[in-house]
Amino acid sequence: MTIADLASIKYLFSLSLKHNGIPESIYKELTDTERNMLTIDRKNADEPRYILSDAQRSKLKVVLTGGVFDVIHIGHVLMLREAKTKGDFLVVAIASDSHIHKKGREPIHTQEYRRILVESLKPVDIAISGFENPQSMIELVRPQIIVYGYDQKEFLKPAGVETIKLTKQYEDSKFKTGRILEKLGI
Repeated sequence: MTIADLASIKYLFSLSLKHNGIPESIYKELTDTERNMLTIDRKNADEPRYILSDAQRSKLKVVLTGGVFDVIHIGHVLMLREAKTKGDFLVVAIASDSHIHKKGREPIHTQEYRRILVESLKPVDIAISGFENPQSMIELVRPQIIVYGYDQKEFLKPAGVETIKLTKQYEDSKFKTGRILEKLGI
């Protein structure tokens, strides 16, 4: 596989995640080579949507990780860097605002704000809004690997997907989100 092929596969996979399948309007704008890498997604009956063919998708090792990312700190950066080393394409699921409420606090930033911020970080290929139903997210992303930070609960272990729990890489006494918020008086 050439570097150009891998770049095209990553681009098409990213488009597919952003739009829950590539819509016809975008499909028409793709090159013949790119269109030949796609197949119709039969799950979407409303409008034709396109996804990578199984042959093309198998060439891409997708890693999924997630978190709140309300206050970005060194622990997040180290976790994302390490997660990226596990595959070709890093997808980061951003926890919903309601998930933060369940943790007993108000979010500082909206989910969309946090998604844009995380997506701008170097190791991240795409950040998506987390789903209320994690199984739907797994079906959309189809990761080969799920990476958990050292302090995250391993709550998803789908069949056929490798799960990796990272080990602590830094002294976190000052760099956990809760401690940062406490120090800021929030």
